[in-house]
Amino acid sequence: MYPTISDLLKDLLGINIPLPVQTFGFFVAVSFLLAAYFLQSELKRKEKEGLLKTEHKKILTGSPPTTSEIILGSILSFFAGYKLLLVVTRYSDFVDDPAGMIFSRVGIWWGGILFCAGYFFMKYRELQKSKGKKPQWVDVAIHPYEQVGNITLVAALGGLTGAKIFHNLENLDTFFADPLGELFSFSGLTMYGGLIVGAIAVLWYARKINIPALHMVDATAPSLMFAYGVGRIGCHLAGDGDWGIGNVNPKPSFLSFLPDWLWSYHYPHNVINQGVPIPGCVSKHCMILPVGVFPTSLYESIVCILLFVFLWSIRKKFSAPGVLFSLYLLLNGIERFAVELIRINTLYHIGGFSFTQAQLISVILILLGIAGIFYFRSRKVVSS
Repeated sequence: MYPTISDLLKDLLGINIPLPVQTFGFFVAVSFLLAAYFLQSELKRKEKEGLLKTEHKKILTGSPPTTSEIILGSILSFFAGYKLLLVVTRYSDFVDDPAGMIFSRVGIWWGGILFCAGYFFMKYRELQKSKGKKPQWVDVAIHPYEQVGNITLVAALGGLTGAKIFHNLENLDTFFADPLGELFSFSGLTMYGGLIVGAIAVLWYARKINIPALHMVDATAPSLMFAYGVGRIGCHLAGDGDWGIGNVNPKPSFLSFLPDWLWSYHYPHNVINQGVPIPGCVSKHCMILPVGVFPTSLYESIVCILLFVFLWSIRKKFSAPGVLFSLYLLLNGIERFAVELIRINTLYHIGGFSFTQAQLISVILILLGIAGIFYFRSRKVVSS
């Protein structure tokens, strides 16, 4: 396994480049960028077909910065210098524990003061250049696809927040043992928490920028499936614990053409250090699972990328807004419910039933997906 991108590069290319980038975090970032690309493509298509409209806004240009902007800029520039100089002077410590260094109180004061002074100098130059110029209101056309950067940022913030909240709700004992550590760690994320809170955040922002909710969710459906599939690659490569139950069964003969690690895998050097020590290993991650498990994160990655191809190929066939997203909910729910059958997770017990948090949400998504398909199709028929 490759806890960091440096580990991956060393194994693939034989070069050792110390980078403070976790493998899981890297693939999450890549998944957001790819999702943004396909979302932008969909919004362009919908605008071209007349389903979305260009917004026109009056923007004031040439006005001096406000007091609140200067205060916020000063704080951010001070923090950047306070931490950046620390990173430069203690780079090896930063590579070893980037989150710990960023969220600690430790920093270099004169670095913060230097950056803050540089910020004030730039603002002073801007004020000098703007002297004698009158602020003007300019009419600007804003296309829906030009909002993708902001939409992605809103989705990322909402998604990560939701993923942390749902993970901690599922692991309350661990959370109460170390609340701050669990809140600010880059591990421990629950997919459905990210999906639910991220979706709410995106719908709120879509309403703010006047993009119809149904067209927004339809445009995001293929991207969400693809982003999840790519993100799961990071889970597998890092060995972050999103694996399945123990699998000591021999590989079936009809799967003989597949490599053994696709059937059962031990996740050596996993990022969460779970298992037994690897003899002779002296690195930071020296554990291996004593019993092979189903590599469920890899299964999900393969299935979801294939589902993305399917959704992308049929996205133009639905004239009723909301149907494509409903289909996404249905497929997403089926996929996740199925993989939970062979995946390690916290079980809830009600009456004689045992189920995971993800299975409960999966059932809800399946029902919403089925209901949505019938409802939005019938509404289209009635309106036409």
